[in-house]
Amino acid sequence: MSIKGNVRSLFLLVMDKIKSDIETGLLRPGERLPSEAELSKQLGVSRATLREALRLLEEEKIVIRRHGVGTFINSKPVFSGGIGELFSVTDAIERQGYTAGTLILKTSFGESAEEERKRLALNPGEGVLIVERIRTADGEPVVYCVDRIPAHLVPGGYAASGESIFKWLESVTGVRIAYAVADIEPMGYNEKVSNLLHCDKSAPMLLLKQIHYDESEKPVLYSHNYFRADKIHFHVVRRRL
Repeated sequence: MSIKGNVRSLFLLVMDKIKSDIETGLLRPGERLPSEAELSKQLGVSRATLREALRLLEEEKIVIRRHGVGTFINSKPVFSGGIGELFSVTDAIERQGYTAGTLILKTSFGESAEEERKRLALNPGEGVLIVERIRTADGEPVVYCVDRIPAHLVPGGYAASGESIFKWLESVTGVRIAYAVADIEPMGYNEKVSNLLHCDKSAPMLLLKQIHYDESEKPVLYSHNYFRADKIHFHVVRRRL
């Protein structure tokens, strides 16, 4: 199928096509791609365009190129996606073909701390609902989540069993999360988190701190998500302006 006639760069379209074929099962982990000559002909792009797309896919760990052998689809991690796309942890797990699960550790109301008041635009004395969960992929712990929500939005507390917190918040409040501002921090061993995620002392983690805003640009959710670094791969496409 020829790729052309789109304002986006051709190599990005090639990347999208290969990713789409992986998601739909047309390309499977470990499968060898056709030769550059054959694949460029199939897609209707130059070999230079194809090489650039494959180079970027290799950087994203989606393909593996073996010199003199060929290019292969990599075994998929639990998470693989653009960091510029806002998605729930549930969506991220299910997109990769795993069954998402939840272990609820604790839900409680409490007085907001200074950082929570700042992030959620709360006044002194206003409370928050704190939800601590472990998210699993096919039963394996992959993310430790700590979510904080203004108490006045959810006076009935957290009653869901395992659905996306985005969907739960929208179902009980009518509030739809529109976007988030994220900070990403690498982490080393942490006794509590590493034990919860079954990581050894040498295993790195990734902390994603996010303030989520509704469609009227009010902060409604402040989350700390601790990812196992061996189970996640985020990427970002940077364009020169």
